[in-house]
Amino acid sequence: MKLPHPRGPVSETLLNALPRNDAADALPQLLAAAGDAVAATEDVLYDDDLQLALFCLYELHYGGFDGVDDRWEWDVQLLQVRALIEQRVEARLRESVAVSAPEKPTPQAVADRLFELAADDDGPSVSAFLAREATPEQAKEFVVLRSVYQLKEADPHTWAIPRLRGRAKSAMVEIQADEYGGGKPGRIHAELFANTMQGLGLDPSFGAYVDCIPAITLASVNTMSLFGLQRRLRGAICGHLAIYEMTSSIPNGKYARGFRRLGFGDEVTEYFDEHVEADAVHEQIAGRDLAGGLIAGEPALAADVFFGAGSALYLDGLAGGWQLEAWTAGRSALRQPLDPDREVAVAVGASA
Repeated sequence: MKLPHPRGPVSETLLNALPRNDAADALPQLLAAAGDAVAATEDVLYDDDLQLALFCLYELHYGGFDGVDDRWEWDVQLLQVRALIEQRVEARLRESVAVSAPEKPTPQAVADRLFELAADDDGPSVSAFLAREATPEQAKEFVVLRSVYQLKEADPHTWAIPRLRGRAKSAMVEIQADEYGGGKPGRIHAELFANTMQGLGLDPSFGAYVDCIPAITLASVNTMSLFGLQRRLRGAICGHLAIYEMTSSIPNGKYARGFRRLGFGDEVTEYFDEHVEADAVHEQIAGRDLAGGLIAGEPALAADVFFGAGSALYLDGLAGGWQLEAWTAGRSALRQPLDPDREVAVAVGASA
């Protein structure tokens, strides 16, 4: 992907350094800027500068950036900057998320507790709004906001596979294999989402809309990488995936209905239709075999599994609240509006 535009001193220093092969002299300045920003931020989850910097640091472990040397991925000083921001994010989440694990560490007890959390979640319902009220412009914004994760769907959770054993590992592999299309070309869920974007006349390239994405949405995506890239948080990434799968099927059905209400066909709705069926199966595997199997084998990870699940629900609520507050007030939920001329050009190119 292309490097995004900076949003403050930390992301500016980082994004100026990455394209240079001789930028080691800028890294102490970057670490100092990050330290100052972390100390001064009012809420790291809504801090555009820090969340963009963290997103870019994580992206070095995924697809990388055009014109940026891949060796930056393991630069020690960049890892120090990343750790500094991560500590603040994790602390913020642990202050806000309090979800208790079941008394008995059995797979069924864990699954039952996760289903309770999913049923009790009363966060803002973006899916209901999209199904009943969203305008075509708001529906496009919804897809743009989702694109920053959905175009690399499953990748953050996949980091957990080599860190698991036994029943939990088997469950994770089974879920992720479906996410990657079961070996069938063109059926990877990220590719299906790209088709949705093309059907809406949007650019399906990963990162094309990062400059439009608000901090709270970046924070939701960054948290997956925070959990997935650290072995000590393997419980949290498993809990995150479990609740993610257990709260997906019904909303995706509503998203599909919303796009059909707006007149869009299967080229747009296939991604959501696929998840209605797939996630209805995944929720059982994720709750009982992944999360439950992990806790049964490593009871000490129970608290982190439910911390991960609670974090997913908490961040989804914050990001959803941001969207609905903007839309009900007649504002865009994006940091900057979509460029109509650009979307028209993309649509013409897709149909050529």
